[in-house]
Amino acid sequence: MVKERGQKVIASNRKARHDYTILDTYEAGVVLVGTEVKSLRMGRASLVDAFAQVDDGEIWLHALHIPEYVAGTWTNHEVRRKRKLLLHKSEIERLIGKTKESGLSLIPLSMYFKDGYVKVEIALARGKKSYDKRQDLAKRDAQREIQKAHGRALKGRY
Repeated sequence: MVKERGQKVIASNRKARHDYTILDTYEAGVVLVGTEVKSLRMGRASLVDAFAQVDDGEIWLHALHIPEYVAGTWTNHEVRRKRKLLLHKSEIERLIGKTKESGLSLIPLSMYFKDGYVKVEIALARGKKSYDKRQDLAKRDAQREIQKAHGRALKGRY
């Protein structure tokens, strides 16, 4: 049997970078059951409301939506159960300290297959205020206008 190579994105949380300021990212493995993996191989998952939380020295991923496997039977998994994340002990201790002391959140940014294993990229993040979001949008629009003007100048169209 040939082992998978490379990385294949299953789902990404695009709104997370809009709602949060990302301070640090970590790659974590996920404990899954068989029908969950089969459903993920079909490319079906949603990170929209998902978040990670510390519980008894372990980090758990809550509200991750993995739909039931279509060809599954009574052994199908629960759709929104909490799933354990696999990290090194030092990473877990660092995350516990950061989330307790400074009120930061753990949010998943993306979920992907890496060499045949399901991985989740989680981020240590701080929530943005509405005025921060407006400033980011204004910066992005200004940058886009600069790029357009630069492109027109290169082509000789002012």
